[in-house]
Amino acid sequence: MFTMSILGLKKKQPKTFKVKVSTMDAEMEFSCEVLDQEVPKDSPITFHFLAKFFPEKVEDELVQEITQHLFFLQVKKQILDEEIFCSPEASVLLASYAVQAKYGDYDPNFHKPGFLAQDELLPKRVLMQYQMRPDMWEEKITAWYAEHRNITRDEAEMEYLKIAQDLEMYGVSYFSITQNKRDTELLLGVDAQGLHIYNPNNKLSPNKSFPWSGIRNISYSEKEFTIKPLDKKKEVFKFYSSQLRVNKLILQLCIGNHDLFMRRRKVDSIEVQQMKAQAKEEKARKKVERQILAREKQMREEAERAKEDMERRLFQLQDEARMANEALLRSEETADLLAEKAQIAEEEAKLLAHKAAEAEQERQRLEVTALKTKEEKRLMEQKMREAESLAVKLVEQSERRLKEADHLKQDLNEAKDAERKAKQKLLEITKSTYPVMFPPPPTGPESPDTTLDMGSMSVRMDFKDSDMKRLSMEIERERLEYMEKSKHLQDQLKELKSEIESLKLEEQQQAGLYSLRSYKCFWSTKSSYVTLDHKTSLKCQFFKI
Repeated sequence: MFTMSILGLKKKQPKTFKVKVSTMDAEMEFSCEVLDQEVPKDSPITFHFLAKFFPEKVEDELVQEITQHLFFLQVKKQILDEEIFCSPEASVLLASYAVQAKYGDYDPNFHKPGFLAQDELLPKRVLMQYQMRPDMWEEKITAWYAEHRNITRDEAEMEYLKIAQDLEMYGVSYFSITQNKRDTELLLGVDAQGLHIYNPNNKLSPNKSFPWSGIRNISYSEKEFTIKPLDKKKEVFKFYSSQLRVNKLILQLCIGNHDLFMRRRKVDSIEVQQMKAQAKEEKARKKVERQILAREKQMREEAERAKEDMERRLFQLQDEARMANEALLRSEETADLLAEKAQIAEEEAKLLAHKAAEAEQERQRLEVTALKTKEEKRLMEQKMREAESLAVKLVEQSERRLKEADHLKQDLNEAKDAERKAKQKLLEITKSTYPVMFPPPPTGPESPDTTLDMGSMSVRMDFKDSDMKRLSMEIERERLEYMEKSKHLQDQLKELKSEIESLKLEEQQQAGLYSLRSYKCFWSTKSSYVTLDHKTSLKCQFFKI
């Protein structure tokens, strides 16, 4: 280590050089006096302020808040630079605590997607191992981050360090060494627990370990190191390092870690106890302050929510009042309209009552008329049946008379034929015997067929002529009477059909009048509001018989 002293103003300014000290979160520059050291020519000369010895239990050994914060930043950088191996799952969890320490409680209204795009939170090895987009990693980290609510920055950093101190490479300084004269390449690891021997390709699991509690002595002679166990029965372990500067650093780390290991197992000094007590009081005070702030914040949030609720309620009441005023105006307009409608409804109700009374009287008259019409219909149906029966009888009589006329015509024709034959025969006889007055006596036996009685023949001929004329006149008379009766019967049937048609028409009109009885008018005398509209009342006025 360099011994530095800040120079004050002197009469003669000695030769100085610029120095820059970089911590994990700040940088400082100042001038230093050149003493016996060999100063590099770089200007300014940069020194990195880091923890050389790592604590075994961070919660007990990191007393001051600033120490904890700087150590958190150092461990976080070593994990991101892959100097400390960390699994992907543990890397995401550590990243969530780092986000909590930086941004505070998660607020979805403020922490929109993409708010972690500029933050380096995961080792590159993890990002390369899983082919996931940045937004997918952010989603996983945010899911853990949301569960760390109400954790302060100090608490989040401490939780980060608690997880980190359990990693295999936490606090281990690695050096290349060889064993014996075989020049076998090995790795020496020095940490707060002891010394460890590793294979070069495996820094996680040591082949052999020497805890500080089991080491009696460590000796160094140029390039050779000797580790003597406390148990004399165990073999002494030797290894070689070719670089003198590295050998000195190994020896310093061994002495320092061993010293701290022994001091941790003793009672703390008064200074350390005072520091821890002050730190405990400071933590308690900050905890109380945080509780007060949290309570005030909660009260402020509740007040803001109450204010928002009151404002929202006020707006709601204003809207309700406006709507109520509008409803009142509409109600007043509706009331005026209803009053006008009520007056019209009363007038319509009176008119409808009058029309209803008239309709009732008309209904009663129609019922009486219907009764009469039914009786007349019955009589008319009886007359119709009688007329149909008479028509059937007349048809039968007509058919019978037609048959008789046919027989008479046949007889008449036969008589005419007989008369014609007789006249012809008489003419023949007259021509053969003329001017003889009496016929000659018969020469043979008397035959009725050949006997000619002229007197009786003339009488019979006269009788047949008169009878045939009479019969013809009688037939003509009956034919005329039949035609007259048929015409009269047809007139009666036509008259009967017209009466039946008129009765059917009256019956249909009466059925329409009876349907009026199913029509009901409703009105309320209390509210003076009739449910019928104006058109319906007009329909009632136009309906008259």
